[in-house]
Amino acid sequence: MSTINPDLHTAVDARIGVATHPNLIPGGIAARTANSGGTRTYEVRTYGCQMNVHDSERLSGSLEAAGYVRAEGVEPDVVVINTCAVRENADNKLYGNLGQLASIKRRHEGMQIAVGGCLAQKDKNVILQKAPWVDVVFGTHNMGSLPSLLERARHNGEAQLEILESLETFPSTLPTRRESTYSGWVSISVGCNNTCTFCIVPALRGKEKDRRPGDILAEVQALVDDGAIEVTLLGQNVNSYGVEFGDRQAFGKLLRAVGTIDGLERIRFTSPHPASFTDDVIDAMAETPAVMPQLHMPLQSGSDRILRAMRRSYRSERFLGILERVRRRIPDAAISTDIIVGFPGETEADFAETLRVVEEARFASAFTFQYSVRPGTPAATMGEQVPKAVVQERYERLTALQDRISLEENQGQVGRDVNVLVSAGDGKKDAENSRLSGRAEDSRLVHVAIPEGVERPRPGDIVTARVTYAAPWHLLADAGAAPRVRRTRSGDAWDRAQADSCGVPTPVNAASSGPRPVSLGLPTLRVGRAEPATSSSVGTAPIYHPDDDER
Repeated sequence: MSTINPDLHTAVDARIGVATHPNLIPGGIAARTANSGGTRTYEVRTYGCQMNVHDSERLSGSLEAAGYVRAEGVEPDVVVINTCAVRENADNKLYGNLGQLASIKRRHEGMQIAVGGCLAQKDKNVILQKAPWVDVVFGTHNMGSLPSLLERARHNGEAQLEILESLETFPSTLPTRRESTYSGWVSISVGCNNTCTFCIVPALRGKEKDRRPGDILAEVQALVDDGAIEVTLLGQNVNSYGVEFGDRQAFGKLLRAVGTIDGLERIRFTSPHPASFTDDVIDAMAETPAVMPQLHMPLQSGSDRILRAMRRSYRSERFLGILERVRRRIPDAAISTDIIVGFPGETEADFAETLRVVEEARFASAFTFQYSVRPGTPAATMGEQVPKAVVQERYERLTALQDRISLEENQGQVGRDVNVLVSAGDGKKDAENSRLSGRAEDSRLVHVAIPEGVERPRPGDIVTARVTYAAPWHLLADAGAAPRVRRTRSGDAWDRAQADSCGVPTPVNAASSGPRPVSLGLPTLRVGRAEPATSSSVGTAPIYHPDDDER
């Protein structure tokens, strides 16, 4: 029987790796006494999907509950890297970051580096072998252990490795530092029961575990009470929610139930799986006003032969049938997708099928990826690996096609009035162009001009504006009548949070739940690259920058 350690939120006998390693960088042992009596600062860097972004909110909350404060304009005492293992270049990004941090750590007495997430779960000892200056390595199942592991590393002067083989406590029980006042992530499940041959995630996140509906609704209600007007329900496969308690229609029922919460204006979810996407979910989307007219539905390939090799238990015609039924019930729905180019054995004929399906599907946007070998997946050992040059050429053709379709679909929005939830950080050039940015109800990115003399809306407010220009990745509302602004509870919460940020540091217990201004949604963390994330509203697609060459 497992013995639960209440401080670490882990089962002691569930550990498959608990080890200490000498810290080879000078300052590792000195870290025991550095900042004694002072407050240690931290920074979290996040790579990968929305689940990782939400996990980073939990990591930040756990650190702040332990007395850390976020580093604002100063070099942090602790850097936490929350890793992704989906793509090959994730390894390169991690070790590139660690190499840069090594030189900083040499001159920053007492600095600590922690590596967690999917790549840490996968590589375990490899990280400390390649980067012995790392202080803590933890996995996907023991995020709550991070403060204790950091303290143990400081006290012992040795690196700490702790990886658990299974999840003992649902992450939503951990303290959370929410990063937006208007939009929030809410996990409904963790893990995945699918066996896609290209994907390492089930091996790292484990089998699907579902939260109880009451716990989910309570978390959503708490977010709304604190000012949020938008939530995104998260899961590796959200529409299989209910598998643990034997209700195949549980996700549709959950959407309807969340939609009854007073004050919640926008509901999104990501990501569903086409094989288990049923009409009762489509009905719930269409009949629940708060569910937004938007759907992210991963295709991966348009070739039935490749879908079979990927173990994706649907075929292209079923996929297109889902889109047709969604559009019949929700005519204005914007549908996005994921596509992999160059899966092992993909022929030119297979790729032509992908182009055909993309043309017919008319996606509003698509996140396209060049296949990369992930050791530990069945696809890694398949024959007929496609040459890199061929993959690149096909990738360029696919992105050119999708950019054309995205532009054509966006041009259909010109002249329409859209309701934009103002966000913080979606527009790189907002200040110099006197614009604000945010997401329309269908999740399209909209940049809105604010004329002189008009009070500037706050993040969380709703702006109604007429679209005047379309590009493949965004819309502009730059002319005509001044936009109409609806001030919201979320905007009020933003004001309070800004006022609080100008005051004293957050108290030690502020990360726990309570009546305070909280932040929700997509963090202003480092997401997939060194500079701050450029998108700070809740979306339903992987967190990769549009300029990423494997988007």
